[in-house]
Amino acid sequence: MAEPKAEPNAPRISSSTVASLAIFPPLGVARVGNADGEGEYVIASEVIGGWPTLPNGAAAMYESDFRTADGKIKRQAVRFRIYATSTDGETFEVTASDGIRIEWKVGVANLKAGWYEFNQAMDLPRGIAKPAQKRNARIPVPGRSARLDIVPSPKEIEGPNKSGPEFALDDGTFWAGSPVYLGELQTDDAGRLIFLGGRGTSVPFRKGLMPTTFANNDGWHDDVCDGPVRATVTFADGSSKEAEPAYVAVTPPNFAPGTFGLVTMDDTVREVFRSQGWIAAPSSTSFTKDVWPIFDRMSGLQWVNHGLFVMHGFGSPLDARNAQVVAKMRNPAAAMAPWRTRVFKLFRDAAATGPFNEPALPQMFGDAYGESPKGTPPDALNYLSVTRTQLEHLGRWADGNFADDWTGIPTLAEFDKLSPPEQIEHLNRAPLHECLGGPFHPGIELTWTMRIPHVWKGGYRLKVLPTDDPAKQDFGPELSPQVCCGPGGPFDGVAAGALTRFLGVPWQTDGASCNSDADYSPSTFLSMPTFWGARVPDQVMSFENYSIAAAIGKKGNEEQFSKYLMTRSDWLRDVRGFDYYARIAHMVEEWWELGMVLAVKDPSPDFPDGFRVEQGRNRDFPGSDPKPGLVAFVEDLRNDEPTQVAQASRGLVLQAPQAPKRRYRQGEI
Repeated sequence: MAEPKAEPNAPRISSSTVASLAIFPPLGVARVGNADGEGEYVIASEVIGGWPTLPNGAAAMYESDFRTADGKIKRQAVRFRIYATSTDGETFEVTASDGIRIEWKVGVANLKAGWYEFNQAMDLPRGIAKPAQKRNARIPVPGRSARLDIVPSPKEIEGPNKSGPEFALDDGTFWAGSPVYLGELQTDDAGRLIFLGGRGTSVPFRKGLMPTTFANNDGWHDDVCDGPVRATVTFADGSSKEAEPAYVAVTPPNFAPGTFGLVTMDDTVREVFRSQGWIAAPSSTSFTKDVWPIFDRMSGLQWVNHGLFVMHGFGSPLDARNAQVVAKMRNPAAAMAPWRTRVFKLFRDAAATGPFNEPALPQMFGDAYGESPKGTPPDALNYLSVTRTQLEHLGRWADGNFADDWTGIPTLAEFDKLSPPEQIEHLNRAPLHECLGGPFHPGIELTWTMRIPHVWKGGYRLKVLPTDDPAKQDFGPELSPQVCCGPGGPFDGVAAGALTRFLGVPWQTDGASCNSDADYSPSTFLSMPTFWGARVPDQVMSFENYSIAAAIGKKGNEEQFSKYLMTRSDWLRDVRGFDYYARIAHMVEEWWELGMVLAVKDPSPDFPDGFRVEQGRNRDFPGSDPKPGLVAFVEDLRNDEPTQVAQASRGLVLQAPQAPKRRYRQGEI
């Protein structure tokens, strides 16, 4: 690691040798979880496309890394670091060593209930965006902000290996009731900040109030939040400097770690940065860096949506994990141009004039889904499109104007082996790569407000307002798109609570509402488009199907092996009820019992590269479904003697099962 040069007898690092300090990541993304034991959390990935890590530094990849022994979901923490730029232009990380003190200060808020309703993204064109009324406007709320805004006192922490209840952000209240825990501060052995968010708790202001809609449930709150992260560095000579502040946002869990959206939030904000001249638009295209990732993300969605599995999963002509398909894709020869052009023309261009192009890629709902007046054609934004930059890369690829630099599936960067400038690049982008860049209706993590240019100070650095107070909430009884998006409006810079307030309240009702077309159009062919399958899946390979297929093996019986490998199950099956209202109510309480779509240890080579399996669901009801056991015993009949195939899945003993979690009479569903 490069060190700044110093004058003889001068302190190695001091206010005279350090030109500037900044906190990274500039925007960190934490996630709620209900595991509450010591050290039961993961740390958000610090490299683009990487896995989160356990507190001991090991990669978190498997079920036991993300869930506790009793099935609870671990929180995702964010680690914040400080980097210095020396007066000689060198960059290096500053830690609590060599007599240096780092004093952290974090203030967060949850402002959802006192904010305006989400109806549609307010930056949408062609008159789609409409004014919004206040949430909870139909309930008399004396002292509105004091009762609805959850604003704990900012907390400070300093020194290595600090933790404890005194660093909890837990004295904010809702509806003048009990305090709401929004997270806590810790430090690691180098004095870096570790921020952990809430526990996924969502409750109404009075018992018995049921949720009724996806995003604007009056009387409810959850425990996501956001706010500024500040730090003061004091050097050995007693001088000090303030670091450029960062920001933290707490979001719902990631139910499919390692799966990424076709359009990530990083892709989305880079379009904003290019429009402002903060980063340059690319003029050339790399197959490995710019083209293959588009197809690979599409292929990765096969593990969370059945329609997308059929479209571009394994066996598809667009399967980016198939060596023969990749060889075809990477070939820039003129003879391949007609095929590349056919593929390119499949992609939807949101900027094109003309009618909405439904039979195109990607098959994902868009910001304007369902917003067109009845009797009028759907707007072009009814479905999602790749970004302008992604489309330009695909266009150059179709023309054969790209570098065939393929040497195999790219390996993940190792953070500790990167130079400080490289570490900063990854810390800038990794948190946003993990978040979806659409559709924003309103979004499961962060939302359309990330597209407002003046929410940013520059590339990746939010315009953090110089205040410990929460973001301004009152812009009149009605918020117009013009005020919302304009200078001097609610997103002209950010303060505590600003970024998460337009999201669904509570988040569980939105996560259980925005599904695939199998829910909205039951007569549709294939369960696509999807909303947020990469974070809240639609259809998954169940652990039972995986287990039986693995026990059979491809050579044991290829036909039966393929049946189980290709069968998909409804991810929401454990929270569905007799109607929509029951489903969202179940989700509020039972979200953590849903499966996570993850890699498995020591996978069989019979399975496709990068395959993912639903794991960890419904632990309180083992053996409530006798069918996996029956299927496994039937499969075992191909053998003269009983084998381990019959023990390949949960609940395989042929006996009277315990009662299932729920049962409905015919016609109630």
